[in-house]
Amino acid sequence: MDDKQLVRECLSGNEEAQWLLYKQFAGPMLGVCYRYTKSFKDAEDVLQDGFVKVFNSLSGYKYEGELGAWIRRIMVNTALNFLKKNKRYQDELVFTDNYLHPITNQDPAVLMEAKQIAGLIRQLPAGYQTIFNLHAIEGYSHVEIGEMLGITDSTSRSQYARARGLLISWIEKHSEDKKMKYVRK
Repeated sequence: MDDKQLVRECLSGNEEAQWLLYKQFAGPMLGVCYRYTKSFKDAEDVLQDGFVKVFNSLSGYKYEGELGAWIRRIMVNTALNFLKKNKRYQDELVFTDNYLHPITNQDPAVLMEAKQIAGLIRQLPAGYQTIFNLHAIEGYSHVEIGEMLGITDSTSRSQYARARGLLISWIEKHSEDKKMKYVRK
Protein backbone atom coordinates (compact mmCIF):
# COMPACT_ATOMS: atom_id res chain seq x y z
CA MET A 1 0.00 0.00 0.00
CA ASP A 2 1.47 3.40 -0.94
CA ASP A 3 1.56 6.35 1.47
CA LYS A 4 -1.48 8.04 -0.07
CA GLN A 5 -3.62 4.94 0.35
CA LEU A 6 -2.21 4.34 3.82
CA VAL A 7 -3.21 7.83 4.94
CA ARG A 8 -6.70 7.44 3.45
CA GLU A 9 -7.15 4.11 5.24
CA CYS A 10 -5.98 5.61 8.53
CA LEU A 11 -8.38 8.52 8.16
CA SER A 12 -11.24 6.10 7.54
CA GLY A 13 -10.54 4.53 10.94
CA ASN A 14 -8.87 1.36 9.68
CA GLU A 15 -6.93 0.18 12.75
CA GLU A 16 -4.77 -2.17 10.71
CA ALA A 17 -3.64 0.75 8.53
CA GLN A 18 -2.97 2.85 11.63
CA TRP A 19 -0.82 0.06 13.05
CA LEU A 20 0.97 -0.25 9.72
CA LEU A 21 1.72 3.49 9.64
CA TYR A 22 3.03 3.34 13.20
CA LYS A 23 5.09 0.22 12.50
CA GLN A 24 6.56 1.70 9.32
CA PHE A 25 7.69 4.98 10.91
CA ALA A 26 8.17 4.28 14.64
CA GLY A 27 11.74 2.97 14.36
CA PRO A 28 13.21 5.84 12.36
CA MET A 29 11.22 8.42 14.34
CA LEU A 30 12.43 6.97 17.64
CA GLY A 31 15.93 7.72 16.38
CA VAL A 32 14.89 11.31 15.68
CA CYS A 33 13.40 11.66 19.16
CA TYR A 34 16.46 10.10 20.80
CA ARG A 35 18.74 12.68 19.18
CA TYR A 36 17.00 15.41 21.16
CA THR A 37 16.61 13.72 24.54
CA LYS A 38 19.09 12.39 27.03
CA SER A 39 17.40 9.06 27.70
CA PHE A 40 15.68 6.31 25.77
CA LYS A 41 12.65 6.57 28.07
CA ASP A 42 12.26 10.28 27.24
CA ALA A 43 12.63 9.48 23.54
CA GLU A 44 9.86 6.89 23.80
CA ASP A 45 7.62 9.45 25.55
CA VAL A 46 8.27 11.98 22.78
CA LEU A 47 7.60 9.32 20.15
CA GLN A 48 4.24 8.42 21.68
CA ASP A 49 3.21 12.08 22.01
CA GLY A 50 4.39 12.65 18.46
CA PHE A 51 2.29 9.82 17.07
CA VAL A 52 -0.78 11.10 18.92
CA LYS A 53 -0.18 14.41 17.10
CA VAL A 54 0.40 12.60 13.80
CA PHE A 55 -2.90 10.75 14.01
CA ASN A 56 -4.76 13.85 15.22
CA SER A 57 -3.28 15.93 12.37
CA LEU A 58 -3.38 13.33 9.60
CA SER A 59 -6.31 15.06 7.91
CA GLY A 60 -3.98 18.06 7.44
CA TYR A 61 -1.46 16.06 5.43
CA LYS A 62 -1.64 17.51 1.91
CA TYR A 63 0.08 14.62 0.08
CA GLU A 64 2.84 17.07 -0.87
CA GLY A 65 6.26 15.66 -0.21
CA GLU A 66 7.02 12.43 1.58
CA LEU A 67 4.84 11.26 4.43
CA GLY A 68 7.98 10.40 6.41
CA ALA A 69 9.25 13.97 6.14
CA TRP A 70 5.89 15.29 7.34
CA ILE A 71 5.96 12.91 10.31
CA ARG A 72 9.60 13.82 11.05
CA ARG A 73 8.70 17.50 11.29
CA ILE A 74 5.97 16.66 13.83
CA MET A 75 8.43 14.55 15.83
CA VAL A 76 11.07 17.30 15.86
CA ASN A 77 8.52 19.87 17.03
CA THR A 78 7.24 17.45 19.67
CA ALA A 79 10.80 16.88 20.89
CA LEU A 80 11.45 20.63 21.07
CA ASN A 81 8.24 21.16 23.05
CA PHE A 82 9.24 18.31 25.36
CA LEU A 83 12.62 19.96 26.00
CA LYS A 84 11.00 23.33 26.70
CA LYS A 85 8.43 21.85 29.13
CA ASN A 86 10.63 19.34 30.93
CA LYS A 87 12.30 20.89 33.97
CA ARG A 88 15.24 18.51 33.70
CA TYR A 89 16.18 20.00 30.30
CA GLN A 90 15.36 23.65 30.95
CA ASP A 91 18.60 24.35 32.81
CA GLU A 92 20.58 23.10 29.83
CA LEU A 93 18.52 24.98 27.22
CA VAL A 94 20.29 28.26 27.91
CA PHE A 95 21.44 30.24 24.90
CA THR A 96 23.77 32.80 26.42
CA ASP A 97 27.48 33.40 26.03
CA ASN A 98 28.10 32.41 29.67
CA TYR A 99 27.77 28.76 28.70
CA LEU A 100 29.91 28.85 25.57
CA HIS A 101 33.12 26.93 25.03
CA PRO A 102 36.00 28.19 22.89
CA ILE A 103 35.92 27.02 19.30
CA THR A 104 38.61 25.88 16.93
CA ASN A 105 38.68 26.05 13.16
CA GLN A 106 40.88 23.01 12.74
CA ASP A 107 39.25 19.99 11.18
CA PRO A 108 40.54 16.74 12.65
CA ALA A 109 41.79 14.14 10.22
CA VAL A 110 40.37 11.18 12.07
CA LEU A 111 37.99 8.42 11.10
CA MET A 112 35.30 7.60 13.59
CA GLU A 113 32.31 5.36 13.34
CA ALA A 114 28.93 7.04 13.08
CA LYS A 115 27.97 5.46 16.41
CA GLN A 116 30.91 7.15 18.13
CA ILE A 117 30.07 10.53 16.62
CA ALA A 118 26.41 10.15 17.60
CA GLY A 119 27.59 9.37 21.13
CA LEU A 120 29.64 12.56 21.21
CA ILE A 121 26.70 14.61 19.94
CA ARG A 122 24.57 13.16 22.75
CA GLN A 123 27.17 14.41 25.28
CA LEU A 124 26.71 18.03 24.19
CA PRO A 125 24.70 20.24 26.53
CA ALA A 126 21.02 20.10 25.52
CA GLY A 127 21.03 23.55 23.90
CA TYR A 128 24.06 22.77 21.74
CA GLN A 129 22.73 19.30 20.94
CA THR A 130 19.36 20.68 19.89
CA ILE A 131 20.76 23.32 17.56
CA PHE A 132 23.39 20.95 16.15
CA ASN A 133 20.73 18.34 15.39
CA LEU A 134 18.34 20.86 13.87
CA HIS A 135 20.98 22.37 11.58
CA ALA A 136 23.48 19.63 10.77
CA ILE A 137 21.17 16.62 10.78
CA GLU A 138 17.66 17.89 10.09
CA GLY A 139 18.82 20.61 7.68
CA TYR A 140 16.93 23.57 9.15
CA SER A 141 18.34 27.05 8.48
CA HIS A 142 19.43 29.22 11.38
CA VAL A 143 16.48 31.53 10.71
CA GLU A 144 14.08 28.56 11.02
CA ILE A 145 15.85 27.36 14.17
CA GLY A 146 15.57 30.83 15.66
CA GLU A 147 11.84 30.87 15.01
CA MET A 148 11.39 27.37 16.46
CA LEU A 149 13.33 28.10 19.64
CA GLY A 150 12.50 31.77 20.12
CA ILE A 151 16.09 32.93 19.66
CA THR A 152 17.85 35.04 17.05
CA ASP A 153 19.40 33.42 14.02
CA SER A 154 22.79 34.79 15.10
CA THR A 155 22.42 32.99 18.45
CA SER A 156 21.64 29.81 16.54
CA ARG A 157 24.73 30.32 14.38
CA SER A 158 27.02 30.93 17.34
CA GLN A 159 25.61 27.98 19.30
CA TYR A 160 26.06 25.76 16.26
CA ALA A 161 29.64 26.95 15.77
CA ARG A 162 30.43 26.32 19.40
CA ALA A 163 28.78 22.88 19.36
CA ARG A 164 30.80 22.05 16.26
CA GLY A 165 33.95 23.35 17.92
CA LEU A 166 33.33 21.29 21.03
CA LEU A 167 32.75 18.18 18.92
CA ILE A 168 35.95 18.84 16.98
CA SER A 169 37.95 19.19 20.19
CA TRP A 170 36.48 15.92 21.51
CA ILE A 171 37.26 14.17 18.23
CA GLU A 172 40.80 15.55 18.28
CA LYS A 173 41.20 14.31 21.86
CA HIS A 174 39.84 10.92 20.79
CA SER A 175 42.38 10.90 17.97
CA GLU A 176 45.22 11.77 20.35
CA ASP A 177 44.09 9.11 22.84
CA LYS A 178 44.01 6.57 20.04
CA LYS A 179 47.53 7.55 18.90
CA MET A 180 48.81 7.21 22.48
CA LYS A 181 47.22 3.78 22.74
CA TYR A 182 49.13 2.61 19.66
CA VAL A 183 52.41 4.17 20.88
CA ARG A 184 52.16 2.30 24.21
CA LYS A 185 51.76 -1.09 22.52
